[in-house]
Amino acid sequence: MKSIKSSIVWIASVIGMGAVMSLAFNTLYKPSEIRKINVRGECLTSAPKDRTAITLRVTTLDKNPAVSMKMATDKIAEITDYLKTQDVKMQTTDFNSYEKSEWNHELQKSIDLGTETRIAIEVSATKPEIIENILTKFAGNNDVYTENLRMYTSSETMKPILEKCLSVAVDDARTRANALVESNGLKAGKLLSVSYDNVSYNERPYSNFRIMGAKMATAESASFDAGGSLVSKDTEVSVSVSATFEIR
Repeated sequence: MKSIKSSIVWIASVIGMGAVMSLAFNTLYKPSEIRKINVRGECLTSAPKDRTAITLRVTTLDKNPAVSMKMATDKIAEITDYLKTQDVKMQTTDFNSYEKSEWNHELQKSIDLGTETRIAIEVSATKPEIIENILTKFAGNNDVYTENLRMYTSSETMKPILEKCLSVAVDDARTRANALVESNGLKAGKLLSVSYDNVSYNERPYSNFRIMGAKMATAESASFDAGGSLVSKDTEVSVSVSATFEIR
């Protein structure tokens, strides 16, 4: 019995000493907590507007729904046949036919005007003069209107510019981090994480107007120069990020 008790005491002593040594080892070699700093970085740049777009809309009105529809589809067919001969991209953005009425103040009741049909096609091209030629081609046509004349930056052009701007924003964040910690003899080390705060680019649509001739009114972000050509400012691009760096 005494031998068994001695063995138990000895085993307990060994386990206890192992626990103490393990605790001391963990305390001695416990890695220090990584010091971090989180800052915001920004990039402002611009991108060339490499495509010009316009929406051509045909609107017809007739008491007979079938006549209204045929008038609209015939006019759109004429427009699309011409567009197929041009270096453009096009897609139908609206196709709608509905009964139209208006309020008559003298009679104090709603008057049925007939069936209105609307068909719209968005057309874009790399060369502004192509869009100008299209506008001139259909200038003065009855039932033809334009909407959302604009010059914009295509996704193919925008993608590498955004990627480069992201890199610049991260570099800006590192510069700001270094400025905050350098007074303590420290600097920003490894980039631990980064996320977008905001990505934006300013492309405002232009005012709507009806085709009246070769010269047309546009919003302030686009205009016609002295020679009658459409001009536009570059797209303003803004990228901001939140970046976390190790301090060392």
